[in-house]
Amino acid sequence: MWPGVVADALARFESAFGQPGRYLNASPVWQPGLEVEYARDDLEEVMLHLPDGARRDLGRLIARIDDEFERRTLPNPGPMNACTVGGWWWSRSREH
Repeated sequence: MWPGVVADALARFESAFGQPGRYLNASPVWQPGLEVEYARDDLEEVMLHLPDGARRDLGRLIARIDDEFERRTLPNPGPMNACTVGGWWWSRSREH
């Protein structure tokens, strides 16, 4: 983890959720490390290292992010791959 990891992750979600339309657009070019799924991975990792109070506070924010991400993506009907081995957010699909 690095200083500002939470702020960086939240900024990526803010940018993604600021997109117009019902569903999130997929990037035309895969950008490893820059996709919001990676930002969600970062938040999950941070949660493992926070004290109880901070974990609860960030957890409430993550719950709202998860709700919005789930609302603005679709279930991915395809088979699981290396990327989807992680959190549930990797099994969601965005529009192209």
